[in-house]
Amino acid sequence: MKNLTINQIAQAEFRVTDLSPVIRPFHGSFVAADPSVLTPDLSPDGLWHIFFHTTFGVWHFSGKDGVTFQKAGKVVSRAMRPDINYIDGRYYLFFERTRPLIFNALNVVNAAKWKSEIYAVQSPDLKSWSKPYPVITHTRDYEKSERGVSISNPFYLRDGEISRLYYSCGLTYIDDCGFCEPTFISFAESREADKNYAAAKKPIIRPDKDDPHLNLCSGCLKVYRLKDGYIGIQNGIFRQDGKSRSAVMLLTSADGLNFEFCKMLLEPSEERAWMRQYVYASHLVKYGDELRLYFNARDTSDMIRGRECIGFAAAKL
Repeated sequence: MKNLTINQIAQAEFRVTDLSPVIRPFHGSFVAADPSVLTPDLSPDGLWHIFFHTTFGVWHFSGKDGVTFQKAGKVVSRAMRPDINYIDGRYYLFFERTRPLIFNALNVVNAAKWKSEIYAVQSPDLKSWSKPYPVITHTRDYEKSERGVSISNPFYLRDGEISRLYYSCGLTYIDDCGFCEPTFISFAESREADKNYAAAKKPIIRPDKDDPHLNLCSGCLKVYRLKDGYIGIQNGIFRQDGKSRSAVMLLTSADGLNFEFCKMLLEPSEERAWMRQYVYASHLVKYGDELRLYFNARDTSDMIRGRECIGFAAAKL
């Protein structure tokens, strides 16, 4: 990705493939969400590997083409929103560590406080994994709301000698969904990949009532270092025509910390039932002359009927 320019990404025309969705909910879960992808050049076996969460934890699938995947197994329970990275010859999976499932269920009816922080597991081969351990814990007031503490959506970027983890935090209740989405986006930095992180004193992205695509809360942010700067891919949560929605935006930045809106990448689609109301967290990868933006989408805000699936949009360079 570092060989590309901001203009190349801005001019890319992403189209949702008819092969999508590539992963649907299974094993009684209502969601398959928040994909994080390793391309074959970064994997130990030359396959595509995708990590994502369901109601019951973070799962790992693999496949030959990044379209058809086979189940490799569950990596960790009490886990959401994974981020897989290959760092100095080892695989690091960052994720949002939640309380046991019963507490999550009680939080939906406001009978228990939410609590989540960023944890990690390591692996030499994507098969055997270490025990989970904390990476970013609660230290800032903005990470907390009346519904509890939420530190979520980790995304790792090495920038020179600095390791930076972008993350979402805070909780904003979305009334037509019946659940919360992240209020702010912040970051923490360290000189090590998986420990000794210090969180920023204030968020770098917050809701804006005057922004039509960010008037409820901030969603999540994925940041990439390019040849001439940085891009951010963010899904804002907003209200439109009386309903909450989510769409994916391309942002640009000179320093990786201050971002400006560039263009919309993906929006809800009435033509594709599985992404009718929300287009959520995404992961951009480059393989050969193709860019792929993997994302998850939700068909409706209804908590019982709603389903979240994973698909991707592709663009030729």
